[in-house]
Amino acid sequence: MKKIRHLFFDLDRTLWDFETNSHSELIDLYHTHKLHQLGISLSEEFVKVYKKINEKCWENYRLDKISKENLRFERFNLTLAYFGIDNLDLSKKIGQDYVLNSPYRTVLIPHAIELLEYLKPNYILHIITNGFQEVQHIKMNQSGLAKYFKTVVTSEMAGAKKPDSLIFNHALSISGAELENSVMIGDDLNTDIKGAINIGMKSIYFNPNKVNNNSGASKEVKSLLEIKKILC
Repeated sequence: MKKIRHLFFDLDRTLWDFETNSHSELIDLYHTHKLHQLGISLSEEFVKVYKKINEKCWENYRLDKISKENLRFERFNLTLAYFGIDNLDLSKKIGQDYVLNSPYRTVLIPHAIELLEYLKPNYILHIITNGFQEVQHIKMNQSGLAKYFKTVVTSEMAGAKKPDSLIFNHALSISGAELENSVMIGDDLNTDIKGAINIGMKSIYFNPNKVNNNSGASKEVKSLLEIKKILC
């Protein structure tokens, strides 16, 4: 890719290992709140059910069908309800603990720091994320990512969520970047890649699981280290 100057990264599942960090926190919450005493016999079953429900709740959040405040506890309320537990107060407490604790976990996607060390001397790096603003900044500070990025654009800051063009245009505006010298790098076809395509921005699809698809991205990589070859 020629004449590229600005690189816009997604955060969760692209740099910050959301799956690993979230899983560890959910297991801890299962034990902390003694969910086995309420009839959920297996911690992994609790996590499995939660993940499916959380994915649906996040989709509703992206479509503005549920608020940020309700999302935080409703995903746990629905999970407990699946196991026959009707306890809204417990759902809110677990939801609060999850949001407070999980951002302090620091596992990153393999080679994230190595890639950023390589890129920082030659490119201006930015984040575009749909994650909650206060949570994402904690993640970046705690995991050592913050120092690599000039700007961090959240959906709350921009007033729009990926793939809406508004958040990408906002990111271009505050970063001083232009479409012609920018690339979006992310793991989600429906938010990161679709959003970039919608405004005519080049994109690199991080696809570690090699899901068969017709992504439409400018480039596709299985490992973050492959990005070095694309941008060299």
